[in-house]
Amino acid sequence: MAKRVVVLDYGSGNLRSAQRALERVGAEVEVTSDFRTALDADGLLVPGVGAFAACMEGLRAVRGERVIGRRLSGGRPVLGICVGMQILFARGVEHGVETEGCDEWPGTVEPLQAPIVPHMGWNTVKAPEQSALFAGLDADTRYYFVHSYAVRSWELQPIEQLRPPLVTWAEHGEPFVAAVENGPLSATQFHPEKSGDAGATLLKNWISTL
Repeated sequence: MAKRVVVLDYGSGNLRSAQRALERVGAEVEVTSDFRTALDADGLLVPGVGAFAACMEGLRAVRGERVIGRRLSGGRPVLGICVGMQILFARGVEHGVETEGCDEWPGTVEPLQAPIVPHMGWNTVKAPEQSALFAGLDADTRYYFVHSYAVRSWELQPIEQLRPPLVTWAEHGEPFVAAVENGPLSATQFHPEKSGDAGATLLKNWISTL
């Protein structure tokens, strides 16, 4: 039976591109802002493009931060993409203005320190060997990025009783967090729905964990 995935519609993100990419790898997909539908799905994908503050405003308008929190407290998978990953962190700083995020992970989304910004195009990543998202993907595989802000350091301290999150890194001027796998919560800074066969493999890998 196909896994049911909701693409959360909160006014931001490439909703139809995400829907088509998930359907391509066999998921049954609904694009909606409905709280109960998003809560009950096998998987929830949180997209996002544009400004951190605007995305948080749109997310709160549909109680999206509560959906994410409720799902995670019950071990229900969530995948954030691009700004949909960034808003999972504690805060974002844009043009000197700090905005509170969902605070699922500590850390700050800040401007990339690079000669050319935005970072737009194809880039390799350095994924941990144990990664489920990147299973079957070679180290020289490239993924599509478009962003001017990123998480430049990983701040979550390890807890002895818990398996540490798997953090994938990329580099554009400096290292930044490109993906995270943390129990039911996963996220990518790049766009798997725009990353061709590699992105399709990653989404298929995620769906296999639902």
